[in-house]
Amino acid sequence: MNAPLGDAPRSLTGLHVVDADGAKVGTVQQVYRDDATNDPEWITVRTGLFGMRETFIPLAGARRAGDELHVPHAKETIKAAPRIDADGHLDPSEEAELYRHYGMARPGAPGPGDAPGTRGAPDTGGESGAGGRPDPGSGGTS
Repeated sequence: MNAPLGDAPRSLTGLHVVDADGAKVGTVQQVYRDDATNDPEWITVRTGLFGMRETFIPLAGARRAGDELHVPHAKETIKAAPRIDADGHLDPSEEAELYRHYGMARPGAPGPGDAPGTRGAPDTGGESGAGGRPDPGSGGTS
């Protein structure tokens, strides 16, 4: 994740999300933190005909420019993301489904050249980066 996102996840809430082609996608509603690192990892954006659906977008590769958050994904890819309720904890299987949709490997997951059971970071016995929870100050529930 790029550094220029702001000091706190709350600073992301309300930003206008812009896709890779410069099209407006929606407004950041919630910020989800990684369970293991407590770093912001996902945002939700209202999409759909009447903005009735919240869609998850990974923060990896995102950059902030004023009141906009530029994400490296096309609007159509974002709108086609798996439908997952944004009303609490993002469980590991839901997160894995989202990473697959965006064509990304989950941070801390073994890469193609890694031996089974290795992650590129010390193995603590848990699933590093698995799950996520909304930041209490971002409009989500804990």
